[in-house]
Amino acid sequence: MKIEEVQSTTKKQRIATHTHIKGLGLEPNGNAIPLAAGFVGQAAAREAAGVVVDMIRQRKMAGRALLLAGPPGTGKTALALGISQELGSKVPFCPMVGSEVYSSEVKKTEVLMENFRRAIGLRIKENKEVYEGEVAVGDVIYIEANSGAVKRVGRSNAFATEFDLEAEEYVPLPKGEVHKKKEIVQDVTLHDLHAANARPQGGQDILSLMGQMMKPRKTEITDKLRQEINKVVNRYIDEGVAELVPGVLFIDEVHMLDMECFSYSNRALESSLSPIVIFATNATNRGICNVRGTDMNSPHGIPVDLLDRLVIIRTETYGPAEMIQILAIRA
Repeated sequence: MKIEEVQSTTKKQRIATHTHIKGLGLEPNGNAIPLAAGFVGQAAAREAAGVVVDMIRQRKMAGRALLLAGPPGTGKTALALGISQELGSKVPFCPMVGSEVYSSEVKKTEVLMENFRRAIGLRIKENKEVYEGEVAVGDVIYIEANSGAVKRVGRSNAFATEFDLEAEEYVPLPKGEVHKKKEIVQDVTLHDLHAANARPQGGQDILSLMGQMMKPRKTEITDKLRQEINKVVNRYIDEGVAELVPGVLFIDEVHMLDMECFSYSNRALESSLSPIVIFATNATNRGICNVRGTDMNSPHGIPVDLLDRLVIIRTETYGPAEMIQILAIRA
């Protein structure tokens, strides 16, 4: 099995309604453009999010997280996705809702850990012998010479002016010889590696780790497996074969988490393998309220020690004119 056969486990349900968001829509000086990158309004929130993106790029957000607070329907999910898009189109974006931790037989912290790992990407570079070109309908593909594995790279940019619901990405038509040696870049998440190696069967190289696919019967992802994968990933990062890509973990309805989940989040933010964490809460009905599972009261139902780590951005209610513009974009 080769790298290409590791299946992505990215969750897309909550992204579907925000496919029009391509970034934060900011000018080079950081000012918000009224209508840009799929965004309408929310200028103050977008400009604040732009400052956070700059902090992340300068590695000044370590140990901290972001809290988006505002009424329902004010673009909190869109803002989180916009931050992810600004960081790069290949940066993992993992959305979840606070109540998800209670909807499984698995431990609450296990659900959180899985989502943390979904939001940490790994970019692996390999030199391979391939046959590369365009097939009949404009798809650019390559065929691996050794294994015969076929990989679709994207849609030929000659078709970029046409409407195509299925196009993931437009890419230039390959030039030169069909048979060539090429650097192949593969983006996966740490959770993809866990799922593909739920039953490790020897082999400590990156291909072995990525190639052993999960059996139809689901097996448990153990701490031992996570530690094994961490060890091999760290070794390959040191050797320059792979590069860590911290993604964005978006946790909506954060007030639904309890003290055990908040304690885990606090520890996870300190980890060297931590994504950018964005919490969101509905500010209209949450002032000082109870921290779930305790007798303590705190703003937004979040413990004070975690609140101290948060950069808070407020979103405002849209007016009728802005709603019309948003509907026009979606239509």
